[in-house]
Amino acid sequence: MTSNRTLLALSLGLALVAPLALLARSADITSLPAAPTADQATTSRLVYGLLSDSRYAYRPRALDDAMSKDVLKRYLESLDPGKVFLTAQDVASFNRYATTLDDAIKGGQVEPGWAIFALYRQRVDQRIGHARKVLKGEFDFSGNERYEFDREDAPWAASDAEVDALWAKSVRNDWLRLKLAGKKPDEIRKTLDKRYANLLSSVNELKGEEVFQTFLNAYAGAIDPHTDYLTPRSAANFTMTISNSLEGIGAVLFKQDDVIVVRELVPGGPAALSGKLKSGDRIVGVGQGGSGEMKDVIGWRTDDAVDLIRGTANTQVRLDIVSAEAPMDSKPTRLVLTRAKVRLEDARAKAETITLPAADGQPARRIGVIKLPGFYQDFEARRRNDDSYASASKDVERMLGEFRAQKMDGVVLDLRGNGGGSLSEAVELTGLFIDKGPVVQVRESGGRVTVDSDRKAGVAWDGPLAVLVNRGSASASEIVAGAIQDYGRGLIIGETSFGKGTVQNMVDLDRWPANEEPRFGQVKLTIAQFFRPGGSSTQNKGVVPDVSFPTSVDASEYGESTYENALPWTRIAAVPHVQYGNFVPLLGQLDARHDARIARDVEFQWWVEDVRTFREEQAKKSISLNEAERRAERDSFDAKRKQRIEARKKLGIALDPLLEGRSDDGLQADERNVAESVAREEAAKKVTDPLLRESAAILGDAIGLLGKDAKLAAQVLPEARTQGHWVD
Repeated sequence: MTSNRTLLALSLGLALVAPLALLARSADITSLPAAPTADQATTSRLVYGLLSDSRYAYRPRALDDAMSKDVLKRYLESLDPGKVFLTAQDVASFNRYATTLDDAIKGGQVEPGWAIFALYRQRVDQRIGHARKVLKGEFDFSGNERYEFDREDAPWAASDAEVDALWAKSVRNDWLRLKLAGKKPDEIRKTLDKRYANLLSSVNELKGEEVFQTFLNAYAGAIDPHTDYLTPRSAANFTMTISNSLEGIGAVLFKQDDVIVVRELVPGGPAALSGKLKSGDRIVGVGQGGSGEMKDVIGWRTDDAVDLIRGTANTQVRLDIVSAEAPMDSKPTRLVLTRAKVRLEDARAKAETITLPAADGQPARRIGVIKLPGFYQDFEARRRNDDSYASASKDVERMLGEFRAQKMDGVVLDLRGNGGGSLSEAVELTGLFIDKGPVVQVRESGGRVTVDSDRKAGVAWDGPLAVLVNRGSASASEIVAGAIQDYGRGLIIGETSFGKGTVQNMVDLDRWPANEEPRFGQVKLTIAQFFRPGGSSTQNKGVVPDVSFPTSVDASEYGESTYENALPWTRIAAVPHVQYGNFVPLLGQLDARHDARIARDVEFQWWVEDVRTFREEQAKKSISLNEAERRAERDSFDAKRKQRIEARKKLGIALDPLLEGRSDDGLQADERNVAESVAREEAAKKVTDPLLRESAAILGDAIGLLGKDAKLAAQVLPEARTQGHWVD
């Protein structure tokens, strides 16, 4: 097997990439095999051997009775996360497996997974049958009932009657949601009946390999949140996804409360380039081309929705979207996207300039901005010695040279949403700002620590620097931001980053000749952990900014700290490195100026308001079933949206297509959407990003303060380290 060390550069690129469909689907309905296959029994033993071996797994855990209980708990939660199918009595009947699943997995006797699933599927049939009966009745929404939709921490229902009552409220909530969206009763009844029938079919169509994968992942997930087992079919789908060979809109999706949600946009993909979709937006309907049937996808499995959205390049897909900050009762916006292959050149770094007006006795300043969506490198072209190979560090170095020629006052490196990439690119890019030295320490599964350093003399940019991060900045982004912070080379601005300080590698369980089909699948397991030059891990805690912005809309559901069994933060010995500066004495004044400025910044305050509203909504565990109350909430959001549009017009602020993407009735006509798409995309380019603008202003403040206060400059930037243009 290839050593862990040689795989680090490649595996870092997989750090935050999740397969768009972990479960491969078959279009035909098949009955579940009565028992696992011989290959699945062998696979179970192989996975146990790999995950329990400290030569491979960074944090091997003993598969004992205690973990057996955890595996059972995770398996039940993966089958019934909302606790709306199984009862407490059903769960109690599975206690006979609580301390035996460890032995079952070790010995390849995974029949308990089948037995549990069989009862689960029986309960799904019962509950869906009840829900479809409820649909035939009449509904009154004038009372004060509430629907408890968040049941993650709720106990299992005590009886079938209690589960049926939950489903009755769920049906009423679904009905009310469609009614508020303008649907008529007959249409609502037809839509929901089809939705529930699809849910039942999706469970009945599950094949043995999917049940096996779900069961084995209950064990893999007990090791750490980034360890997964993939069947041969799922592994092939994963490989296609990470190689960018799939065609579609370029979005990573997940399911939350029966709704398909955008987790992140793939840089260079149609969704990201359109400017019309963002993380946290909910996809509630999908249609093909300009006139295909719009299919309601609420309640769909993620992989089914992905199959519907994904398609051949140069074809269109229509999406009904409820924005992240809007109530689910809001009328959706219809977006039209043209599918395409994600091209490397579309995901490359981009440069722009922000001009800060003269203020507070300071001259106007020009700040160069580099937006870096990922740490990319064309490994194949580099192996061919092609000097034009795509490289994040090469592109950024060229842009920094242009900024020097243009005599920019400072540079903001925008790493928001950058989920990682090549480790070597992260090291080389950091070296553009420091003159040799360690960038990241890597501790492998056996405990050996190695250091990756910038060994190239000189820098590409020695002037003022800020790095902008958010919750989506992970892995390689955190390596760069952490090193810049440890060196005191620049200011870190934004949100605490993701906290992804581990490396995963794909291990192939098969040893078959090239002409044979794979039989056992693959395991993605954690093999190493990253540490900053100062010895602190980026794991779990992330990189904490020097100047903070409010936590963004996806932070409550996104980040390493949300995983209950994530590796903890820890520290190792620091390695010697230069200390260019110490910004602590400057931060009080920067925070004060930042607070005063954003208080006058209408767009920044809108963003803060949206963040606050979203977090309040996320904290709710129930929703009213009173129509008047729900309608008032929906109307309040629509009124706020219209007020912002008018305010933008009065203030001369470019109109945001994410706000303007609705017609008066809430749904764009398809032909109108297509006709206006180009104009709206151009408008998106003119919309100022209040967070990026404020980051440039904070950097401008630092330049001004250090330039006029020699005593402060001596504290922040010791005389021996005062280089470039930090101090004029």
